[in-house]
Amino acid sequence: MRRATSLLPVLAALLLLTACGSGHGGTPGAGAAAPVSRAPLTAPAVDGVRITSVTVPSAAPASSPGSDGLSVHADPLPTAGSRVSAAFEVTNDAAEALTYTVLFDFTTDAGEVMGNEEETVRSVAPGASVRGTVRMGVPAPGASRVTRVKVARVTKVPAAEAPPAPGRCPRSGVRLTADDGDAAMGLRVVGLRLENCGTRAYALDGYPLLELLDKDLSPVDGIRIVRGSGGISTGTGFDAPARPLVLKPGQSAVSGLMWRNTTGFGTPVDVPYVRVRAERGADPVTVTPHLDLGTTGKLAVRAWSRPPE
Repeated sequence: MRRATSLLPVLAALLLLTACGSGHGGTPGAGAAAPVSRAPLTAPAVDGVRITSVTVPSAAPASSPGSDGLSVHADPLPTAGSRVSAAFEVTNDAAEALTYTVLFDFTTDAGEVMGNEEETVRSVAPGASVRGTVRMGVPAPGASRVTRVKVARVTKVPAAEAPPAPGRCPRSGVRLTADDGDAAMGLRVVGLRLENCGTRAYALDGYPLLELLDKDLSPVDGIRIVRGSGGISTGTGFDAPARPLVLKPGQSAVSGLMWRNTTGFGTPVDVPYVRVRAERGADPVTVTPHLDLGTTGKLAVRAWSRPPE
């Protein structure tokens, strides 16, 4: 009897372990790390940007009702809280500090783009390399599985001329930015905004001053910059005359660029960069509207005005 009694604690412990399960089997607990697949890469750099590895979460089973409405079966779903990500490296081989804006495409094995993300890496010094990580947003229900990440587009501007980071005010006290633009039936419009983020009033009168730049940040010749619509399109507000403005702290003014991407005889012109000065003598800001001017040879600019209410 003494021997049988001594086995009871052992049996109880075995039963407890069986009920709880082991750490290597069954469904992972809520605190378990998401299983992932990491793939190092040696792909060539694109304009100084190279993807060094891609991390793809493994599929996790989720229960859903069977066809009889009673039983369940496992459906593959991305592990909760995990997303496809890529580690990347930006290397500046220029002679001045640059700010990089990189568009990443997240694709399937077949190359279908399921999403994209944009990352800005500021003030990369000459000869320096900066590392970062980009993560895909939450995929749409039923979306195809993403397994690859690629560099889709790189823009780089002198760090001293880069648009300020959100919420930052330059030393000049005014913040100049460009929007993503609008396109319809070949007509393109990109808006410019000038915000007085300083502490003193800012006087303004006229049109922004523009310099068109190619991919190497060299001037582009042969494009006529016209004040007003230049006949490109009517009813756009571009022909409103310039009027003196005084921006109090917190107030803004707006302008814009307009063109058509018509292609006829000749070589189409693409202008990735525009160096903008709010007025003569103002600090330059280089924006990246990617002007697909076709063969029109003309770009319209609108006078500074109060934003519509």
